Amino acid sequence: MSTILEPGQIEAAATAPPFLHLPSAELFQLRAERLEHLAEGHALGDYLRLVARLCRVQQQLLAQPPSPMPLAEEHRRLCLSHGLPPLAADSLVREGPWLPWLEALLEHFQDAPGGPLADAVRSLGKSDQAQRKGWAIALLGGQYDAVPAALVPFIGAALQAAWSHWLLSLPEPDLKPGSSLSQCPACGSPAMAGVVRNRGKHNGLRYLACSLCACEWHVVRVKCVYCDSSKGLRYTSLEDDRHAPGKAPLRAECCPGCNSYLKQCYLENDSAAEPLADDLVSLALDMRLDEEGFQRLAPNLLLAPGGG
Repeated sequence: MSTILEPGQIEAAATAPPFLHLPSAELFQLRAERLEHLAEGHALGDYLRLVARLCRVQQQLLAQPPSPMPLAEEHRRLCLSHGLPPLAADSLVREGPWLPWLEALLEHFQDAPGGPLADAVRSLGKSDQAQRKGWAIALLGGQYDAVPAALVPFIGAALQAAWSHWLLSLPEPDLKPGSSLSQCPACGSPAMAGVVRNRGKHNGLRYLACSLCACEWHVVRVKCVYCDSSKGLRYTSLEDDRHAPGKAPLRAECCPGCNSYLKQCYLENDSAAEPLADDLVSLALDMRLDEEGFQRLAPNLLLAPGGG
């Protein structure tokens, strides 16, 4: 029996959405600028400015990488041929090729004046490689109680810079979807947030942004990335007089089926929105959803829950 396709179905069948949207080589610079903009008048302004400073250091590390790509081309090809993330975080974090990135990042903060910032830099400076690996493994595994909250932004920033550099160094990565919708195809880490894009061939498509390497991969809209359900999803945003109803640049997709949520940036409503930065300035939304019984499964590696 033949099936007659409508014109819209023919177009959809002929042009599948691009699976990947790779981060800009200026990723951390753009993130820093967004954070500095959002910090003005915000209750967490000082913290946002610290994260912006970390982002500028991350950008410097991208320009002058402290270490090369840790994987041989043959290993990368083997991973890709089997549909495995070539930059698997669970193995590379233990092997330690990211450690020079943390060392290089800390050098930019040696002049920190006294106070919590200097204490965190000093504590990390005194730690050995085994301790640093242990903290990083715990951070990537979501075991925040095992990592001093003040150290999280520095460890997270070093990890992000290393993995983003390695991602951008992959020659035309032919990545395949992970074992779950929320899993990064490049490194296997969980998504931090969603981004609904507004330009070119990506216009109107939702991409999930990796919490570690910043890779973005396509996942259809109006579908829970944790349980695959589309039933009863609702979208929640903070009350904001600057935006009309339904036009907020950031909304949380809440699933009553698994009681989880994922924040999403809508670039058509604010083209400068950036997943990590806009996540940090919307922590009040997290508290509200927590009170309503929803759980957050998406990590932000620059902030320990309750540690801001």
